[in-house]
Amino acid sequence: MIGAILALVVTAVMAKCILMRLRPQFVVLFGGLFLLFAATALGPVGSILPAKVSSTGTWLFDPFKCMASLFSSRTAGLGLIIMSATGYAKYMDVIGASKVMSNVMTSPLKLLRSPYLVIGVSYIIGQIINIFIPSAAGLGTLLMVTVYPVLIRLGVSRLAATALVGTTACLDLGPASGNANLAAKYAELDSVEYFVTYQIPVSVVTMLVIAVLHIFVQKYYDKKDGFVPDFSGKTEEAATQEEHKIPWFYFFLPILPLALLLVFSRFAIASVKLDVPTAMFFSFIVAILLELIRHRRSAKKVLDDAMDFYNLMGRQFAYVLTLIVAGEVFAQGLMATGAVKLMIDSVQGLGWGGAGITIAMTLLISMTAIVMGSGNAPFFAFASLAPTIAKEMSISAVSILLPMQLAAGIARSVSPITGVIVAVSGMAEVSPFDVVRRTAIPMAGGLVVMTALSVILY
Repeated sequence: MIGAILALVVTAVMAKCILMRLRPQFVVLFGGLFLLFAATALGPVGSILPAKVSSTGTWLFDPFKCMASLFSSRTAGLGLIIMSATGYAKYMDVIGASKVMSNVMTSPLKLLRSPYLVIGVSYIIGQIINIFIPSAAGLGTLLMVTVYPVLIRLGVSRLAATALVGTTACLDLGPASGNANLAAKYAELDSVEYFVTYQIPVSVVTMLVIAVLHIFVQKYYDKKDGFVPDFSGKTEEAATQEEHKIPWFYFFLPILPLALLLVFSRFAIASVKLDVPTAMFFSFIVAILLELIRHRRSAKKVLDDAMDFYNLMGRQFAYVLTLIVAGEVFAQGLMATGAVKLMIDSVQGLGWGGAGITIAMTLLISMTAIVMGSGNAPFFAFASLAPTIAKEMSISAVSILLPMQLAAGIARSVSPITGVIVAVSGMAEVSPFDVVRRTAIPMAGGLVVMTALSVILY
């Protein structure tokens, strides 16, 4: 009980520090280290360490041994997956391949003449593009120069179009997503199996619900705000001369890693084993070779641009991987102090069962994501608890991890301080608070449906 009370106090202090915009990596890490030291005072030396990690022999260094072992294991595995996927997405943006793919996939929108039907279709197309462009802010800004002008020209208000674009990455889908890879890791699944077997069945229905809600909600708010659709077609898409020079077949480059992972998996050619970093590095070299052919007289510039792949890998280590490890140190502290066991025992005493704990963890992630304005930070902090909770409740880890992972992205889209909402609101010159007023109902509906499907199916 003492450990659980300490954990509650530390968690409250951490929440306050994060609201003060202090670096979450250090806030979560210090919180975790404090709990680990507290746990050593409550139990024997070595009791705070992960399984198969030997003690240093003294309480003074064991918390740091825990931290070092987590850094070692995550950098070589999950860290490389996230760094390579994010680096590749960045390089696709640098060479213009993301722009080409976005133009190809959004071009059918120009054939539709119903403004609010276009909103629903645009959301689904944007969510599909998110599989290949996993950055919410990156995808949002890209769609602001492709989809947004089409919507405006068809008579949709700026707020409605901005709200739509701000939610196109609300479901972090596919092997390129850091959250999805983390969930797959803790569920002991490969990223493709997690995507195909678990994410797709839940996400397809959730996407349709969100799309329908967007249609009615944006139409309602446009009418309430007194907006009158303008079909004059004054707004045109911006396209520079350089963008027109990008080869049309570059649209396939952002899709290439996922295509390779799907082809060389148990769903197609099972004899070849391909993981995410291998697919990313292969596709990266293919892209560089195409760029060297395309810019035969500018090899230095091509290779300088390619360095963005490695540069972003380094930045991902500095921000994402450190946050994951900090979250795992904190989770280890929660488990070592007995806070997790007390929570599980309490839920079991209430008779909630696996469904109850899944809903509770999903709500916890959702509230934290809204407050922090991030989908990654809360999921990184709490995801490592899921396998332990699942084992105690005798349910599969993926049944808890899937709704937690999807809820983090959905809830993030209701926060007026999250990166993508701030970015697209700034580009549209509207208030992020007005935007999240329009995203709240579609995201709430999506969260309810997603959680219910996850509980029913898994």
